[in-house]
Amino acid sequence: MNDDLVQELMEWHFGENGSRFWRETVLPFDPRKDVRTVEDLRLFPDLSEHWRTTPVRDLVPAGASGYVRVFESGGTTGSPKRIVESSFCRETYPWLSSLLNVHGTPRSGDWLLLGPTGPHIVGYSIGGLAHHRGSLCHFVDLDARWVKTCIRAGDFVTVGKYVEHVLDQAVDVLSTQDIRVLVSTPPILEAICKRPAARDLVQEKVRAIIWAGTSTSRESLRLLEEEIFPDAALIGMYGNTMGGVSLQRPRVPEDTEPCVFQTFQPNCIVELLSPDGDLVEYGQRGRVRSTVLCRDYFMPNVMERDTALRIAPVADFPWDGVADVRPPEDGPVVVEGVY
Repeated sequence: MNDDLVQELMEWHFGENGSRFWRETVLPFDPRKDVRTVEDLRLFPDLSEHWRTTPVRDLVPAGASGYVRVFESGGTTGSPKRIVESSFCRETYPWLSSLLNVHGTPRSGDWLLLGPTGPHIVGYSIGGLAHHRGSLCHFVDLDARWVKTCIRAGDFVTVGKYVEHVLDQAVDVLSTQDIRVLVSTPPILEAICKRPAARDLVQEKVRAIIWAGTSTSRESLRLLEEEIFPDAALIGMYGNTMGGVSLQRPRVPEDTEPCVFQTFQPNCIVELLSPDGDLVEYGQRGRVRSTVLCRDYFMPNVMERDTALRIAPVADFPWDGVADVRPPEDGPVVVEGVY
């Protein structure tokens, strides 16, 4: 991470270009004077809970230009948090696209997203990424909040019917359009595998599958990659509304994990912490703490619900990776649902 970028964006967010939220937040230090390095960012407390109730107009930087969009988190841990965005997603596309090229993602044909659109950033970002690569993107909306509500109520019959409803729409798109890239979640991919018509269409047409949204097991990844969809590149994507996006890097010989995620540097930082708040050692599991630092918004030191393994840097990615992301085993039960 570039310390010059930290200084530049402290001036942006806490000067005349900043949002009302950050200009009016009282802190026990002066960000423009005291935050000069990446390490100094740790001075900030986690204020993300305020973004559940703060009026979104207070989150818009005064220097923002263009179309400002409002996006919400999934609401898994409570009422949704909100961010504003105008250009940051587009800034990530060249990097994401370069990694997709390494994975062998085709540039011909269309994309299909089986996932949340509406207030969630994933639909906008996936559509924009497909456009950046010269493709069209088809959408089948997934109301993940409704599914989670049904699961909490024990109404698994409705959950099953809803998943079938999503698959009906997916089959229609797959059977009529030139779909080469499929973006969805592990639970939906598992449901596709159980419906022969959908599975056959994906096997016939799709040459890259990007999975995201919920945790999954090593064995599930192996089955998808080696046995069910061996002709498609299987690529993991990890991220959320508050913490930005990470993409699976290409495997290297020393990897012991099947999927290692790398953040978008230098704007997104993921750290894995012990219960005492210290960085865990490489290969150890810790709780995810994320920071996003860009002109659209600044959200430091968000303690996420997930835990993950800390992975050492490799030649082409000289910053920490994370792997085996999953909800914590202790504490409140987390309902992941289908996203």
